[in-house]
Amino acid sequence: MATVAFHTLGCKVNHYETEAIWQLFKEQGYERVDFEGSSDVYIINTCTVTNTGDKKSRQVIRRAVRKNPDAVICVTGCYAQTSPAEIMAIPGVDIVVGTQDRVKMLDYIDQFKQERQPINGVRNIMKNRVYEELDVPAFTDRTRASLKIQEGCNNFCTFCIIPWARGLMRSRDPKEVVRQAQQLVDAGYKEIVLTGIHTGGYGEDMKDYNLAMLLRDLETKVSGLKRLRISSIEASQITDEVIEVINQSNIVVRHLHIPLQSGSDTVLKRMRRKYTMEFFGERLDRLKEALPGLAVTSDVIVGFPGETEEEFMETYNFIKKHKFSELHVFPYSKRTGTPAARMEDQVDEEIKNERVHRLISLSDQLAKEYASQFENEVLEVIPEEKFKEGTDQDGLYVGYTDNYLKVVFPALEEMIGQIVKVKITKAGYPYNEGQFVRVLEDGPVMEKVVI
Repeated sequence: MATVAFHTLGCKVNHYETEAIWQLFKEQGYERVDFEGSSDVYIINTCTVTNTGDKKSRQVIRRAVRKNPDAVICVTGCYAQTSPAEIMAIPGVDIVVGTQDRVKMLDYIDQFKQERQPINGVRNIMKNRVYEELDVPAFTDRTRASLKIQEGCNNFCTFCIIPWARGLMRSRDPKEVVRQAQQLVDAGYKEIVLTGIHTGGYGEDMKDYNLAMLLRDLETKVSGLKRLRISSIEASQITDEVIEVINQSNIVVRHLHIPLQSGSDTVLKRMRRKYTMEFFGERLDRLKEALPGLAVTSDVIVGFPGETEEEFMETYNFIKKHKFSELHVFPYSKRTGTPAARMEDQVDEEIKNERVHRLISLSDQLAKEYASQFENEVLEVIPEEKFKEGTDQDGLYVGYTDNYLKVVFPALEEMIGQIVKVKITKAGYPYNEGQFVRVLEDGPVMEKVVI
């Protein structure tokens, strides 16, 4: 039996697509083996979001070549899409496929075995207007299922290479989304995370259909789905209709990830982001009014070219005022090939790092404040895995509440992937401590027994 090994760099979408590519190989009778061992075929799914992503991708490719010089080395993903020639130049690379035509990978492998000539299967992504269907009926990681609903992005922010790696916005057929959601629920998943390159843009390329309608359809047409999470949504995509759907829904969770990038109008203009702080703030106020207790997480780029101390403080104060529940903070890093990399006024690394630290400590403080609202409350948690951090205590598991609080509590292995009730006994960050609450369903009377 032929073997295949995978290594995935980068984002959730890449991890989703690796699982989809694995399904194709599985159907052809391949056995999946560990990337660190010897395999007949190695597939490296690359990332190009930063220059470091490119570098790491090259290192992993070389590692695969060293492991088994006779193996077929196949490189796919974003870096493969933007720089196929650079990858073909690495000795030992046999096949390069970008962010489309993954279905052809197996044919390319057969072709390579016969002809022994390297194959460059990368085409111009900008001409693609159709969503490429890739099925993932189950995941190697067992608790949260990702469901990819769209591909590409039309925004062309000045710091970002991704439209060139992924092409323009293409939405997946809603019938396919519903069908695959049902398949995932039938496979035992309680939570589905809607994901994509520009997830909230779903439906922008469709007539008479949008994200709000998809959320409604998933709730009414998928039986047994308990939780629905949107991996990321831009402020401009949070329409009144979306707010209304989330408000009325029994399954859309109380957590939204809304990328901010900067809290300064002047920086946003240089980034070519399509909103003002006034608009963003108004959306947040509307959301929190409709959904008390909502967790809003965000991404922030610090030290974008030309960022002054005043502009940084605008960002800092905006975040503090609107009480985000957690931030992912990134120092700006030059991405070759983007307008921002060519801008004058690049910010000094030391200033960048100092600002990053200030924002991270604000984020930690806000995360603790957010969590403290839920101390002594009973919330629903899906245990994901054993808790590893510096603990001798056995029997501790970690999972997430609907509003994305990380909770550590004593549980049993068979609870993994199930929804259980947990009382938050001690709020904190990065995790909260909890106590399992057993719920006895006994006719109309529900008794809570704390073990």
